[in-house]
Amino acid sequence: MDKNTVIGLILIVGIFLGFSWLNKPSEEQKLAQQHYRDSIAQAQSQAQREAAAAQQLLNEQKSQEVDNDSVIAAKSGLLANVAKGDSSLVVVETDLLKLQFSPKGGSLYSAELKEYLTHDSLPLVLFDGKEENLLAFTFSLKGEVFSSENLFFKPQEIVEDSVSKRLTFRLEMPDTAAFIDFVYTLYNDRYVIDFDIVTENMFSFFDNRNYWEMVWKNKIRQQEKGRKFENNYTTLNYQFANGDMETLSAAKNDMKEPSTVTPLQWIATKDQFFSTVLLAKQGFSGAKLRSNIEPENSKYLKSFSVESDIFFDYSGRQATNLQIFLVPNHYKTLTSFNKGLEKGQKPNLQRIIPLGWSIFGWINQILIIPMFNFFGSFMTNFGLIILLMTVVIKLIILPMTFKSYMSTAKMRVLRPQVDAINAKIPADKPMERQQATMALYKSVGVSPMGGCLPMLLQMPILFAMFAFFPSAIELRQQSFLWAADLSTYDTVPFLTWSTSIFGFKHLSLFCLLMTITNIIYTKLNMQDQAQQQQMAMMKWMMYLMPLMFLFFFNNYPSGLSYYYLVSLLITIGQTYLFRLFVDEKELLRKLELAKHTKKPAKKSGFMARLEAAQKEQQKRIREQQKKGKR
Repeated sequence: MDKNTVIGLILIVGIFLGFSWLNKPSEEQKLAQQHYRDSIAQAQSQAQREAAAAQQLLNEQKSQEVDNDSVIAAKSGLLANVAKGDSSLVVVETDLLKLQFSPKGGSLYSAELKEYLTHDSLPLVLFDGKEENLLAFTFSLKGEVFSSENLFFKPQEIVEDSVSKRLTFRLEMPDTAAFIDFVYTLYNDRYVIDFDIVTENMFSFFDNRNYWEMVWKNKIRQQEKGRKFENNYTTLNYQFANGDMETLSAAKNDMKEPSTVTPLQWIATKDQFFSTVLLAKQGFSGAKLRSNIEPENSKYLKSFSVESDIFFDYSGRQATNLQIFLVPNHYKTLTSFNKGLEKGQKPNLQRIIPLGWSIFGWINQILIIPMFNFFGSFMTNFGLIILLMTVVIKLIILPMTFKSYMSTAKMRVLRPQVDAINAKIPADKPMERQQATMALYKSVGVSPMGGCLPMLLQMPILFAMFAFFPSAIELRQQSFLWAADLSTYDTVPFLTWSTSIFGFKHLSLFCLLMTITNIIYTKLNMQDQAQQQQMAMMKWMMYLMPLMFLFFFNNYPSGLSYYYLVSLLITIGQTYLFRLFVDEKELLRKLELAKHTKKPAKKSGFMARLEAAQKEQQKRIREQQKKGKR
C-alpha cells in the first residue's frame, strides 16, 4: 500500500472519527444515564407510586370536572354554556389517516397512519390522547382569559364530497348568533389537514389583540426496533418564513427562542420516519421551543413543547389559517406539498429528511434518490435495487478508480528505485532522501498525490450514501436474505445474546461480512508493500480500521452495510481486473522512456508548491548550520 492510499484511508478514518466525536453523548447525558442506573430501583418504585397517584387524580378529575368547569363559568357568564359538555370522540377516516377529535378543546386527539405498522406489527399511531399531543389556544373575551383546552366545542355535521371531508367544532356564545369555529378539512389522498379558525359576530366580545397564544406539546413514540438509533433521528425542526431551517439538538435537552424579526413558517416534530408538522400561513411569532429526552425505560423517545403567538383577526374579517401534516418522511410525498405554490409559499418539508449537508445533500437529491426511485418503479426487491445502484455508482466513479489504481501502480513499479535511493542516502539525511525521491517522480511524470485526489473525489458519494440509507423510508420493513428490515440492523440467532458484551447484544451479519471483506481488501492492497520495520504500526492500523467499522456500523441499517459489502466486493473485482490488464513491466518501460526522453507530465500546482516549500526549508537549514559554525 503506497503513501497516497494510506493518506486517503487515514482521511476516511479521521472523518468517521470526527463524525463519531460530534455525535458522542454529552456530559449531561452521561450524568443522566449514570443517575438512572444508580437509582433504577428507586425509579421503579416511584413510577408505581406516580401511576397510582395519576389514576387517583384521574378519578378525581372525572368526578370534579363539572365543578372545575363551573369555576370557569363563575368567572364569566359568557362561557357558562361551554364549561361542560359531551366528551365523546369524533372519528374521521380517509384513505390514509384514521383520526379522532375531541369536543373538549375542539382538537385533534389521536392520529393513525393506516398504511404503516410499528416494528412489532402494531398500528402506527403517532399520538393518542392529550398527554401525547395537546394543541391549545389562549384568548381573551371582555377581559377574561380562557384556554380552548378547557372549553367544550359542539361538533357540527360532517360535510363530505368526493375528495375531502370537513369537520367543524363550534364554540357558541349564549343567547347570540356569535360563535368561534375550528374547521378541519381532510383530504382522501393527502397527509394534510387544513385547520382554520373562523369567527362570526364576535367583534364585540374580543379584546383588541391581533394574536392568540398557542401551546403545542407533543411526545414521540418509539416506532422502530433500534431505540438508540431512532433517537438520534428524533428532532424538532423549524423553518423561518425566509426559508432558513434550524433544528434542536438530538443528543441532549435543548431550548431555543428563534429571532422575532422573521416569523416561523412551520414547526415539525419528527422521528426517524414520521413527522407531525404544524404550519401557519400567517406565521408563528415569539416562539419558544423545547426538546427533552425521555428515560430509556419510557415508551417515548422525546417530548417537545412549543409556545408561540399566532395571527388572529379580532374583527372576524380574516380567518386564521393553519395546516397539520401527519406524514411519513418520504421524499416524494413531502415534495408534493410544494406543487402549485409560489416560491415563497412552498413549505419544502422534504428538508426535514437528513440527507446530508451541502454537497452530500445535493448528490442525494440529484443522483441517489432519482436512481433509487427509477429502479423501484419496475422492481420490488430492494436488495436487488441496492445492488443495481451500487453497480451504477461504481461505473460512474470507474474513471477515478482506474486513475487512482494507475497512480498506485506507477509508485509500485518505481519502488525498487526508491529503495535504491534510500540505500544510497543515509537515514540521517531525510531531506536529501525526499528531494531525490521527488526528483525521480518528476523525471517520469508521476505525482505522489495522483492516487489520493481521485479517492477524495469519491468521498462525497460515500457520505451521501451514508446519509441516505438511514433516512430511506422505502427500506422500512423490507426484507432481503436474512435481514427482516433493511432500515435497521439485521440479527441472526447465532450472533445475538441476552447479556450485553461491550455494550452490544448482537452483531449484524451484513456488518460482519462487510468487515471481513474490508480486511481482505486491505490485505490485497498491502501485498506489494515492502516489508519495513517502520511500517509495522501503519499496517496494524490498516487492519484495525475495519474492526472499528464493525462496531461503528453494527447498529446502522443493514441496507447500508449491505451496500458497503457489495461495493467492496466490486472494488476487489476491479482491482483484479486492473492487475490482469495492466502490464506493470510495460508501465515501467513507459516511465523510463519518459525519463530518458525528458517528456515528463506537466507538473501539478501541488508539486510546485511542495518543491518551493522544500527549497525554503533547505535554505533555512543551511542558514542555521552557518550560524552554528560561527
